[in-house]
Amino acid sequence: MIDGVLINKLKQIPDERGAIYHMLRRDNSHFIEFGEIYFSIAFPGKIKGWHEHTKQIQNYAVIYGKIKLVLFDNRPQSKTYKKINEIFLGNENYSLVTIPTGIITGYQCVSKTKSILANCSTLPHDPKEMINYNHDGDKVPYDWED
Repeated sequence: MIDGVLINKLKQIPDERGAIYHMLRRDNSHFIEFGEIYFSIAFPGKIKGWHEHTKQIQNYAVIYGKIKLVLFDNRPQSKTYKKINEIFLGNENYSLVTIPTGIITGYQCVSKTKSILANCSTLPHDPKEMINYNHDGDKVPYDWED
């Protein structure tokens, strides 16, 4: 696993009416700060990424569908510099992934239906602190077709 990335299994409480999906509480040991929460929808096969945050920490959970989350460590001082991790998130692996700054992220919807990713970031969105890269460029040595 890339240094500093945390994965916490999340609780689902199903009943005959539906279900409750927990995500993040301020009394969790891994909670840092609340900046904003938003939902990112991706259609089957579509890729979102690459992007890197320089100040805010991301907290991802997939509440619908399934994604392949790809992380690339872009921090020269890190012991996992230039390492890549793939994490599949969705109903079968309902988890919270905490992503520190300096990690380049991208994801692909791998379900037959759309996916909905929830992100509870530590800061409100600021386009000046985010670096975008082309998902089929050469910044991240990753082939989405594999």
